[in-house]
Amino acid sequence: MDRKVTLDGVPVLRGAGVVNAEVLASGQALVDQSALRANPREARILNVVVVGTGYVGLVTGAILADQGSHVVCIDTDPEKLETINAGKSPIYEPGLERVIQNGLRTGRLTTSLHLNEAVAEADVVYIAVGTPPSADGTPDLTYVLQVVHQLAPAIRKHITLVTKSTVPVGTGELIENTLHQLGVESDLVDVVSNPEFLREGSAVHDTLNPDRIVIGVNRPGAELKLLELYGRYGCPILVTNRTSAELIKYASNSFLAVKISFINAISRICEECGADVADVSKGMGLDSRIGKQFLQAGLGWGGSCFPKDVQGLTKVGQTMGYDFELLKAAEKVNNEQVAHFLDRLRMELGSFDGKKIAILGLAFKPNTDDIRDAKSLEMIALLQSMGASIQTYDPVAIDHVRKIHPELDFRDSALHAVEGADATILVTEWDEFTGLDLDEVARRMAGDLLFDGRRAFRSEDAKKAGLRYYTVGV
Repeated sequence: MDRKVTLDGVPVLRGAGVVNAEVLASGQALVDQSALRANPREARILNVVVVGTGYVGLVTGAILADQGSHVVCIDTDPEKLETINAGKSPIYEPGLERVIQNGLRTGRLTTSLHLNEAVAEADVVYIAVGTPPSADGTPDLTYVLQVVHQLAPAIRKHITLVTKSTVPVGTGELIENTLHQLGVESDLVDVVSNPEFLREGSAVHDTLNPDRIVIGVNRPGAELKLLELYGRYGCPILVTNRTSAELIKYASNSFLAVKISFINAISRICEECGADVADVSKGMGLDSRIGKQFLQAGLGWGGSCFPKDVQGLTKVGQTMGYDFELLKAAEKVNNEQVAHFLDRLRMELGSFDGKKIAILGLAFKPNTDDIRDAKSLEMIALLQSMGASIQTYDPVAIDHVRKIHPELDFRDSALHAVEGADATILVTEWDEFTGLDLDEVARRMAGDLLFDGRRAFRSEDAKKAGLRYYTVGV
């Protein structure tokens, strides 16, 4: 495996350049990118089509264009495309607008409503549309299959069709069968799985600095165009069979979700026995086998990935005849965390009825405006059901929440949000919240309860300001 071979002028490790039957049977091959970077070459310019301009699609397309490819971003929403063409991002993501503007200025990034026209000239087509969970937790592939039906008539030369969306095991085979039923010759399309691992709020950084790149193929050579696109990244590239690649994304996110639920379960024990979950977490994280990442106790996981992927992998297990009780337990811990947190607050207040509660932070995490499965929404619903009135502030997510809860009292700053509040709850650890003057917070509040759902403040600072401070795991 250490002997280097050359594939189309690019040095790679043996077995990774062309995936043969033996490699596919063993399940994996690893590309050594240090070899790629040690022998730079003038890469050919590939024509790339990205279908979908959400977090995954827009970031992928903009960065590929910034790195030299010709990219057409496809979406059915003309207003969204107008926003992109004006050099603006339709989603809040640090650094993304600069990359978009670079692509527009060079002419390498364009947009279109017309998939068929773009596919006719494409070398690589990414499917990056939504796969929301259906009622039973199975990812809904409606949008993916719509793309497949739309592009099929336009395929006249070979393309590499890449599923970037999170899809269940077997989706690649489903796409291949659908294309065959639509009359597309098999030698014109290589269907490849290339799951994304970016984090909202740091998507640009993560795309430019990945831990690894996973490429799943079922035919020798199907990965070659993606190796050309990704050859400049300084990370391992794992080339494996398509089914394994489809499962890797679910397995990765579900494992991280379990890790968060585990430390939140530990936090419940800490609250009863007098231990501090921060110290327990630190002691665990110093073990190199465990690591410190995703061991921060809090209100639980949310967003667009963890809830969907945990449900998706649970459903995959069920389909394969395996009852994934571990994931169900992790989900149960997560679902109970906000209610437990509020129950502690209710005990201090006596009742929520008629109380003013300030909520700081609405997005599911900092540096994004995404409120999908945000803990703030769960908290708002519970507080309202118990008679509380809510005044709230978030730097970027207010407009999204206002569409769901127009009745809330939205404020224009954190200090304005805590004005006259009986209790303040930190839900999203934006930097502007963690840097608040707690003396001023205490002066503006009517009550003195500060509930820190993200362990972002120092208890001594809160107590010095005259606040009664509560957090997770203490």
